[in-house]
Amino acid sequence: MRRYGVIGRPLAHSASARYFAEKFAREGIADARYDAFELGSIDELPKLLEELPELCGFNVTIPYKRAIIPLLDRLSPEAARIGAVNCVRRDGSRLTGYNTDAAGLRASFDSLLGEERPERALVLGSGGAARAVIHVLAERGIAARIVSRDPARGDCTYGTLRPEEVAGTPLIVQATPLGMWPRTEEAPGLRYDLIGPRHRLLDLVYNPPLTRFLALGRERGARILNGAVMFRTQAEASWTTWNSGRAQTDEKMPERTV
Repeated sequence: MRRYGVIGRPLAHSASARYFAEKFAREGIADARYDAFELGSIDELPKLLEELPELCGFNVTIPYKRAIIPLLDRLSPEAARIGAVNCVRRDGSRLTGYNTDAAGLRASFDSLLGEERPERALVLGSGGAARAVIHVLAERGIAARIVSRDPARGDCTYGTLRPEEVAGTPLIVQATPLGMWPRTEEAPGLRYDLIGPRHRLLDLVYNPPLTRFLALGRERGARILNGAVMFRTQAEASWTTWNSGRAQTDEKMPERTV
């Protein structure tokens, strides 16, 4: 039996196990299972791997997308550029980190923006998911300004973000856990009264489908998209990473440098 899973904390919100169970049933994959492994600390990962030698690969979610890197043997070129990992392939004792969030974000921006190419964006959050957002925005020539609660990790805080920046930045990406089930009443501390029909809002949260951040934007005429497109796309990209392309990626993969 091939084993796969997701590590993170907390995982009550995660739909990954259900998604893969449905995928396996739909596609007649009888020799695989996918489980959620909630780890109190990333330091618990070696014990999990020792207990589950049949674990072929796993996803990584909050808060371990950056913390896992020192435990890996290699990084894909894209994961190295982003500085965050959400997908790990296991070959014997060797762990290789990938970032399939980037593929999910490309699909999300295609869906939300179409042919639009805004010049600038606000990225709410400074964690591993935000790093992938900034990477994909840079690919499209969109300048990103990071809003963080920690002034050392962003370009500004919610308190120092100027009202004209909110009003004049057409793309806002919510890359924090705020609003995720079960704390669905939460939302970033923006001036939502400054958001209007020219704004495009992407929330990486997919549970619930309509977060308070998106609901407040929709009330003011903004075009919105939740994290479902990103979730499905990164999940399929992870499955492909675990089960195909091994020879190609192994040939071209640089050794990790951290």
